[in-house]
Amino acid sequence: MSLLQVITKASADSDHVVSQSEYPIILNTDDIFSNLKPALENLDATSLANPVTGWQLSQSDSQLIDSGKKFYTKLKRKLKDHSNFNKDGFFEILIPFLEKIGHKAGIAVGIDSSDAAYTRVLIEKVGFSMGRDVAGLVMKACISLEIWDLVETLIVNRIVDHSSYSDLVTSLVMKKRSDLLSLAIQYASDFGLSELLSILKYFLCPSKDAYSCMVNVRKGWESQALLAIEMASDKNLSEKKSQIAKDASILLMLAHDGFLTSELCLHYLLASPTVDEAILTSAISKLNGKEMMSLIRYLGKWLRKYEMFPQAGPCPKASSALGLKACDWVPKLEDIVRCLGLVLDENFSSLVLHPGFHEELNSIGGFAASLASEAKLSCTVANVIENLRTQSKGEQI
Repeated sequence: MSLLQVITKASADSDHVVSQSEYPIILNTDDIFSNLKPALENLDATSLANPVTGWQLSQSDSQLIDSGKKFYTKLKRKLKDHSNFNKDGFFEILIPFLEKIGHKAGIAVGIDSSDAAYTRVLIEKVGFSMGRDVAGLVMKACISLEIWDLVETLIVNRIVDHSSYSDLVTSLVMKKRSDLLSLAIQYASDFGLSELLSILKYFLCPSKDAYSCMVNVRKGWESQALLAIEMASDKNLSEKKSQIAKDASILLMLAHDGFLTSELCLHYLLASPTVDEAILTSAISKLNGKEMMSLIRYLGKWLRKYEMFPQAGPCPKASSALGLKACDWVPKLEDIVRCLGLVLDENFSSLVLHPGFHEELNSIGGFAASLASEAKLSCTVANVIENLRTQSKGEQI
């Protein structure tokens, strides 16, 4: 098969991938292109393309592909036998496979095989050479066997292909791993538009099956809220920690009460510090009417809550001091306002022309105006305080 035929066939089949790719790894182009030669003695200078011969994979690439295919087949077969496949069995086939990749690619691991972090470091060093299909299956096995440190390694090192992100998010929701879910969302924003849009659509209008999987996420938020309330009433805590617990209990109450289970998952997306605004804008512009309405209602709930509880604010110390990690994933008022601004900027005309959005937008407009008035008053008071401080320093001098 010629190079052009390979590219043409791959393009035609790109939307119908049902099995492992024939070329699952990044090929070594230096070895390939150096062997290409013109197929014709007299080249046509006016032609945009001229046929070549010598298309052939390097020996090392061929060996890596063959090794990956064998491992993929073996792991897929073992995953079907849940009762007889455990962590030890998984490591028995994963470690030799990764070591073989490192040897073929000439990559030194730099850590002893007896070290507890050996497998994680192996993935960090050679995981990019596993190939998309193998990496997706390894991720599936790690989640199934609940090997969470390797799941984190696969996410952080961007070894998980974007096509696997929907399944990854679904699995983390089912397993009640809100910490890894938030991590996956952060790194999805690094991948780009398709991943972020997929996650946004998934949580705005989840299917019945997906919605039932999210029950564990609600239990996690509820657990953190109850823990904060318990700590706030604990007389054995120091005054400083008690105040942090009180602030956290208000914040977590806001984040939990009145939100749909799928909306609790949206908290991670809006609170993520790594979500690129340009990519988020593009993702919002691609939502359909039903998804857009869900997003606007979600943002409206937050505006109502922040108006009703103006004392609520970020609790950055709650996570480290009291273990209330959910506080790190509560969207701030500025996060909500920023997202609402993106929705209006990107879809203003369609929102104005579509009567279905008017009631919700009018309601949000009232809350936004109220919050804006409070912000303006707060700025005025802040300016007065700053002027008094400046005046006081001048008198002391």
